[in-house]
Amino acid sequence: MTSPPKRIQLLCPAHPDSRTGNRVTALRWAGHLRDLGHQVEIIHNLKDENVGRKACVLVAMHAAKCATAVRYYRKQHPKRPLIVALTGTDLYRDLRNQHGAQNSLEVADRILLLQSAGLNLLAPHLQRKCHVVHQSSVPVVTKKFDRRRGFRACVVGHLRAVKDPMRCAIAARSLPNDSRIQIDHLGGAMTAFYQKAALKEQRINPRYRWLGERTHSQTRRHIAQSHLLVLTSKMEGGANVVSEACVAGTPILTTRIDGSIGLLGTDHPGMFGVGETRSLTQLLLRCENDPHFYERLRRISIRKSNLFIPRRERENLRKLLRGL
Repeated sequence: MTSPPKRIQLLCPAHPDSRTGNRVTALRWAGHLRDLGHQVEIIHNLKDENVGRKACVLVAMHAAKCATAVRYYRKQHPKRPLIVALTGTDLYRDLRNQHGAQNSLEVADRILLLQSAGLNLLAPHLQRKCHVVHQSSVPVVTKKFDRRRGFRACVVGHLRAVKDPMRCAIAARSLPNDSRIQIDHLGGAMTAFYQKAALKEQRINPRYRWLGERTHSQTRRHIAQSHLLVLTSKMEGGANVVSEACVAGTPILTTRIDGSIGLLGTDHPGMFGVGETRSLTQLLLRCENDPHFYERLRRISIRKSNLFIPRRERENLRKLLRGL
């Protein structure tokens, strides 16, 4: 059953000119919702006392950051539907001690999760509101970088503490001299500290290149061209780069966090502990030198790619709205 057309506002904390994952997700969801026949507007004012006045449904894309707007919306429009999407910092940090984030879930009609492992952190009465919507991606038609010119691993994400952004570069320092692994890091520095750290790392580490912020299409292409994606985050709600790597058939190494376990499974062989530099070094080297291990990771990405097709994400959004 198709949901009747609705006026939907997506409240996104990211700036309209931002290239962060939050903004990319908002644009993609808006496209899917329009394909389903809805009118969609992306809004950004987190302090607007009249938030949602033009909407039949408000989707808050961050429980903590949108908490004030959620409170205003629920006060002004107590009977209008509210959907709250949970990010990694919501699930694995803010919900523990921030009343605003907790209240956002209590007053929501539906809660959107990006991967199923997040359910385990929520109380039963909140779990009953939850819908899992995996983030989708479209394959990029391109070729892998030439292995004869090096084994290229890419790290994708803005440089901020929660991403542990220099971990892969540090791990690459301990690789043997005959290794041909190169690390390409795509993402803007969110602070002067990380900008200095990345520039310094480039000077002292010949394996590391900081490529800075790129467009979403450039980032997707680089993931598809790379021989490996490395995710070093301390927490993720369900990283879209995992989807993008899977649809590209790019093998993945990732920290053993719920956000990755919920997408790739508990038994994924490319996982290492948060901050475990030595384990990451060993996995990088194994990917370069063990073709059977590398092929196993590649096949897992290809198999998981079925979770991340746009049609499935669009259908899950349709189910999310059903009955509202």
